[in-house]
Parts: sequence; C-alpha cells; structure tokens
Amino acid sequence: MTTLAPIVLFVYNRPGHLERTLRYLAANTLAPASDLFIFSDGAKTSKDAEKVASVRAMSHAANGFKSVKVIEREKNMGLAASVIEGVTALVNEYGKVIVLEDDLESSPYLLQYMNDALNAYENNEQVMHIGAYMYPVSPEGLPETFFCRLVTSWGWATWKRAWRHFEEDIETLNSRFDREKIHAFSMDGTENFWKIFQEFRAGKNNSWATRWYASVFLRHGIALHPARSMVNNIGHDASGTHSGVSDMYTVKLATQPVHFFSADIRENEEAVKRMKHFFRTRKGSWLQRGKRFLMTRLKKVGQ
Repeated sequence: MTTLAPIVLFVYNRPGHLERTLRYLAANTLAPASDLFIFSDGAKTSKDAEKVASVRAMSHAANGFKSVKVIEREKNMGLAASVIEGVTALVNEYGKVIVLEDDLESSPYLLQYMNDALNAYENNEQVMHIGAYMYPVSPEGLPETFFCRLVTSWGWATWKRAWRHFEEDIETLNSRFDREKIHAFSMDGTENFWKIFQEFRAGKNNSWATRWYASVFLRHGIALHPARSMVNNIGHDASGTHSGVSDMYTVKLATQPVHFFSADIRENEEAVKRMKHFFRTRKGSWLQRGKRFLMTRLKKVGQ
C-alpha cells in the first residue's frame, strides 16, 4: 500500500477559523489514515496570546486522524518563515507533503485527490506543485484536472524533489526575469502577481508563495489544478496576514472524487482562458470595490 503524505497545517490566532478547518478536514475520506502535523506560531503581541492559547488547546484536542502532533513555536516566526521551515522539515523526512492553513474548508475528497496526484506525478520532474483551489470559473467542458503555470497557495502539495528548488532569496529570483517572463508570470498581464513579487522586494509583504511560484515558473515547472475546487478560503474577512474583506474568491466545494489525471503535461488553453477572464473582471464595479474597501477598514478598526 502506498504511504499517504503527511498533512502539515499552519495556525496562529484564529480559533473560529481553525475549528471549521479541522472539522472539514476530519470529514475527509482519508483522514483516519493520515498523520497531521500542526505548526502553531508564537504570539506576536500580548494581545494575541489568549487566542494563540485557544488555538493550541484546540489543536491538541484535534481527532479523526491517524495521529496528531502539535509543534508550538516559542516566538513569533511569521507565516512565511513558519511555512518554509515546516514544509522543509516534513518534506525532507517524508519525501512529500500536503500543506494547509487555518482558514480552509475542504472537500471530503481533498486528501484523496492530493495523494492520488502525488502518486501519479511522483517521477515527473516538470510537475512541481499540486493545487487544491480553483477560482470561481465554470468547470463545464474542462477535464477533472488540468495543468497551468500558475501556483496557488490555498491548499497544495509537493515533493522533496521539487521543493529543493525553492529559492528564498528574492534578488536571485528577480535577476532571472525579463520582460517576456514578467508578462507570462502575470498570467499575460491579467493579474498582479508581479506587483506582489515586487512588493515583497520592497518589504511591503512577507509572502512565501510569490517566491515559490517564481521558483517553479523559472524552472519551467507546472502545477496540477482541479476543475472543481477542493478548498474554499474562509479567511477573506480581514483576519488573515494578507487578507481584506471579500467574497470574490468564494467557491463551491467539489462533491465528487477526482478520477482523471492527465498524462498530457501541458497548459490547458481553455482553463487558462477562463482564469484570465476571472482575473480581468474579478474586482467588479467601482461601487463594489468601494464597498469592499469600506468593509475591510471597518473590520480592521474593530479588531
């Protein structure tokens, strides 16, 4: 029997979100056979200490899995450092890993999809990333899974052989881009992935994901995606590290297992076309943008 990949879950100070994440995850068909590692970051301020303590108590009480191990950080590492260190440790030990954060509802078939994909492409060097989230685009006419250059970070999986190419140094990555690559990295100019990359260089965000996407992209790697999303992000309520208030990314979870894994390791043109259309139109009208901005400001003030 093929060994299942360990699940690594990164948590901080959102007990309400974590309760839903754990409840959905434990309902997965492969949860009872899966090992769960929970990395709990230390409190950044005394204000966060109580919520961190609640999150840790909830983590230790988690059940429905083969095993649960909670790793408590004494100090606050921040999400990026926590993810990089945690993924590196687990993937080096087990050879593969499934990565989640504390704001994801999951389909009951998420773990099955992840493990099947990890097994299907284990020896294909070009496939470097398995994504669980799919943007709210129509799945009609698309295969159950498809390939795309884009790397998503809301639920993902990878192998040791791919993660060893992760480049932490942003300047090393930046030096390898030219105008043509920047355009492709930004999904042909339809989304602000390059802006996020440059904001990290300027110290305006602390994203591990933009460096992982760039690492995969610059090696001509490719990512597998499901046509129907295996996760739904519930963190767009201004509670997360980089989130505002929005429902534009809300999706319906897949209700059926995935059976098709393509042997054609190329971008699916139709899927990419639909994703780019979503990127171009996702922000809506100026009225809708203004409403989201106001809701985000009010949420931040109330925290």
